[in-house]
Amino acid sequence: MSEDTEVRRTLNEQAARQLANATKTRAQWSGITPRWLVSFLPWTPVEAGIYRLNRVKEGAIGTSSDVKCSPTNDADLPESYVPYEENPREYSLNAVTTVLDVQTRVSDLYSHPIDQIQEQLRLLIEKVKEKQEFELINNAEYGLLTNTAKSQRIKTRKGAPTPDDLDELISKVWKEPSFFLAHPKAIAAFGRECTKRGVPPPTVNLFGTPFLTWRGLPLVPSDKLTISAEGKKTGKTNILLVRTGEKRQGVVGLFQPGVPGEVSPSLSVRFMGINRKAIASYLISLYCSAAILTEDAIAVLEDVEVDHYFDYDKKFA
Repeated sequence: MSEDTEVRRTLNEQAARQLANATKTRAQWSGITPRWLVSFLPWTPVEAGIYRLNRVKEGAIGTSSDVKCSPTNDADLPESYVPYEENPREYSLNAVTTVLDVQTRVSDLYSHPIDQIQEQLRLLIEKVKEKQEFELINNAEYGLLTNTAKSQRIKTRKGAPTPDDLDELISKVWKEPSFFLAHPKAIAAFGRECTKRGVPPPTVNLFGTPFLTWRGLPLVPSDKLTISAEGKKTGKTNILLVRTGEKRQGVVGLFQPGVPGEVSPSLSVRFMGINRKAIASYLISLYCSAAILTEDAIAVLEDVEVDHYFDYDKKFA
């Protein structure tokens, strides 16, 4: 018997694969990010989806003329009071929503070993959470970047972010600042500038992850700070410095616990029924907002130049 005949009588690999069980992964999506902003912000529960921000009237409180130290016995005590804004701002929770449609034939027949409905819900919830972080930064009504006061905005000295620029941000948010927020490419550009000056930024471990720091404040990465088109090799973005917490009159995230169908705080999944075409629908809703309690709780460094432009606006259009 020839060698060729022996080969033909041997079970080949391609045929053998038909009887083998392949180990399958869950669907992998490169668009999932750590969403550090959501982790670093303190979250305040609200009732009825409304948060009223009461403030003192700016410039209405005097200094030495209103309060005296050790007045003499024959002197009148100073009279004063603290005036409030008469029309305080109210924040309403914003809904980030989407609807999942699944053909029941698909979910009935093809849900082993991975449940098709649960996998679709998992991925869409990730997309909703990515959109949530984008809105926390860029939303016109409550986004941190868009609601920073003009007096709290500065521009870079030379284009690329430098230690001097970040020190200037600290001078704007000097009352117990919490963290910087920047695009990963902006953090890389800052690291290069520090290396040029011989002052490489140290790192700190938070949530089990190393972060670069400056003056002891972590530089938190988020790709939701967009990069605008400037040229083929460069673009411009922003860096934020944030103070957080109600006790420190900082920035807080807003959510409403106990919403119907809640699977995590302020996130709900609700079955909407099956139509006559056998399509099952699920409503995914995430309710959130953010509030800047005082103007000096946040500052923005503008016109930060970074390498290799990419249009992040299209990712969340």
